[in-house]
Amino acid sequence: MALDFSGQNLRGRNFKGQDLAGVNFSYADIRGANFTNANLTRANLSHAKAGLQRRWAIGLVIISFLLSGLSGFFWAINGYLVSLIFNSSSDNQIAGWVALITLIAFFFITIRQGIIAGLGAVAFAFAGAFAVVYAGAFAGAFTGAGAGAGAFAVAVAGAVAFAFAGAFAVAFAFAGAFAVAFAFAGAFAVAVAFAGAVAVAGAFDFAFAGAFAFAFAVAGAGTLFSIYISWRAMKGDQKYSLIRNFAIAFAATGGTSFRNANLTNADFTQATLKSTDFRNTILICSRWHQAKMLDRVRPGLTYLQNPQIRQLLVTGKGQGKNFERQNLRGINLQSANLADASFIGADLSEANLQDANLSRAKLKQTQLDGTDLTGATLTGAYIEDWGITNTTKLHGVRCEYIFMRLPTKEDPDPLRKPDNKQEVFADGDFADFIKPIFDTLDLYHNQGVDPRAVAIAFKNLAENHPEAELEIVAMEKRGDDKILLRAKTAAGSDKSQLSAEYFDDYNQLKALSQSQQLLLVEKDKRIISLENMVDTALKQPKFYTQGDTNMSDISGISIQGSSNVSGIAGNNSIANLGTISGNVSIALNELPDATDAEKPGIKELLSQLQDAIIQSTYLSEEDKTEALEQVKALAEAGKSPQESTKQKTAKTAITMLKGIFTGLPAVASLVEAGNKLLPAISKLFGLG
Repeated sequence: MALDFSGQNLRGRNFKGQDLAGVNFSYADIRGANFTNANLTRANLSHAKAGLQRRWAIGLVIISFLLSGLSGFFWAINGYLVSLIFNSSSDNQIAGWVALITLIAFFFITIRQGIIAGLGAVAFAFAGAFAVVYAGAFAGAFTGAGAGAGAFAVAVAGAVAFAFAGAFAVAFAFAGAFAVAFAFAGAFAVAVAFAGAVAVAGAFDFAFAGAFAFAFAVAGAGTLFSIYISWRAMKGDQKYSLIRNFAIAFAATGGTSFRNANLTNADFTQATLKSTDFRNTILICSRWHQAKMLDRVRPGLTYLQNPQIRQLLVTGKGQGKNFERQNLRGINLQSANLADASFIGADLSEANLQDANLSRAKLKQTQLDGTDLTGATLTGAYIEDWGITNTTKLHGVRCEYIFMRLPTKEDPDPLRKPDNKQEVFADGDFADFIKPIFDTLDLYHNQGVDPRAVAIAFKNLAENHPEAELEIVAMEKRGDDKILLRAKTAAGSDKSQLSAEYFDDYNQLKALSQSQQLLLVEKDKRIISLENMVDTALKQPKFYTQGDTNMSDISGISIQGSSNVSGIAGNNSIANLGTISGNVSIALNELPDATDAEKPGIKELLSQLQDAIIQSTYLSEEDKTEALEQVKALAEAGKSPQESTKQKTAKTAITMLKGIFTGLPAVASLVEAGNKLLPAISKLFGLG
């Protein structure tokens, strides 16, 4: 029987490495508890209170005040540097003006472009300062100008360094302090800035009231600037994410730790999670409904690092939101409202979508391997090339109708199923209709198909191997005289042996004359029926058959034309295309974004190429699949640390793509895209 710690005081307890599967921690106080490397599968942590113990919290408040004071002191020094404008020395006046201009530039760059750009300004300022010192020292040896250069260097380097240090100090202070201490920490920083300005002015014997006032103004403005930056960082502004990440890591010191723990199917409903460490944690289907302060945890590389995903997990409200190409593997969205949301190219494998509302959701190329859709609503969803597998749970799915393609202005209801707009799926019908075909024996005939030989050979195979439970589930014409016969088999059947035996028999039968074949057929209605099916398939552009097609009653086959089933997962070529396209999207999502919006990187160029291939009307499904395989190879090459391997893989893939595009009409949009994108991609890989 699982342990029950519900409602208990577990502050500071050490559960490191313990097996706590299914344990009840609901309403428990787990502040400061250590669950590192623990197994918390299916654990109930609802309403639990995680975070810092009181002594750690008090310590953080004290450190926060010290950091606030340090920030004020730094800005007081900057105030002094700027107040040199009022000094009688011309060198000092120049240094004061330089410090003022540098600070204004630092303020402007940091507020407009973010803290990373501010760091760049710091690096540039220091580099410039050292360059000026060197030049000034050289000039001073001949002209006596070294003192001026030194003053300039000190002004630039000092102003930016103290400004940046002040911003970081107060940001850490406010991240670590409690909300009640926030205003006091800010006031303390301003007070120290004022005192520092007075002390600095007194130390340098400034007689001018204007100099003192100016120094105080700069110190106060700088402190308020630091407060603003820290406030924006803690609000989740991505421009200041570096400060936010450092601050949260600082504030999580001594908090509840789930680092490297297994939290599969753990329940954090309405738990308080501030200052909690989730780095390297397994979070498959963990539940976060109405969890508090989830934005103040240390998420590491888990899906909790994404603010949009955190909000969705807490509220369950994702209606109309864009989650395209995001890695949502193992996420728990049970009962979430995802109507009209877009999951194009997203990975929802192993996710819990039980009873979720996915009405009109865009699920194009969405990966759903092992996803639980039990009881979900899919009415009006767009499922073009979605990646369901035999482990996707579709039991009890509620769906009146579905669309097999994304809508366009010309066709707002593309490939609706059922085709009759007055008809809807009855309860339970959708799962049977859309369930993909898996574990099949694929018998591909690539030249001069003989329908009678096909029928006899398949009948013989079924009679010789009754344990295989052969059942024809699909038939598709490929090209002018090629056909794919697909048969479902019993689990564990040796498909390689079955295929070899079938084609040995088929080739022998094909070599017989028609009269000899007729002697074998005699009056066997089963063979005649299958022969007619194959003959019909060869005379149609596309052909699909589905129904009760075992050899014991082959006359009961239900035949459907491709117009009724185009795009269904049972169409192997389309299913393969959807799977590879989804895999390409996942591989691309792991590449870094371009640092310059005007200069697309490998990720952006390959995404454009992927879209051009999928939208091409000149490539066959097989060629599209092959082309996307090469795009995937390029994406994986982009992650390779070895330059030689990267270039070799990229060169091969680009050559293959050029071969696939060769022969397409010059007016084809894919040719135009290839001519534009492939040279740019080659250049980024160092190939030209």
